[in-house]
Amino acid sequence: MIAGVVTEVCVAFPALPALEAGYDVFVVTNASGTFNQITRHAAWDRMSQAGAQLMSWFGVACELHRDWRNDVEGLAAVFSSHVPDYRNLIASHAALTATR
Repeated sequence: MIAGVVTEVCVAFPALPALEAGYDVFVVTNASGTFNQITRHAAWDRMSQAGAQLMSWFGVACELHRDWRNDVEGLAAVFSSHVPDYRNLIASHAALTATR
């Protein structure tokens, strides 16, 4: 998984050779930045066409967590503090399961 300050440099420069060497590369798109939207999309396109998989920090966290039966409350708390829509989902789930 790669993220960096400047997408077309700090992310693309290590991602492209890693792909050429046969590594799986996951680019964390919303944990990287750049100077403008055109440059960002060009870098994403270049890496994606070379075989990189583009994902968000939320997707990375979920993939690393894998089994939602373990520590759901811990990860849910992190998500809830950073993603308002997820906070609403957890509140709805808690209300539903409390009535059972």
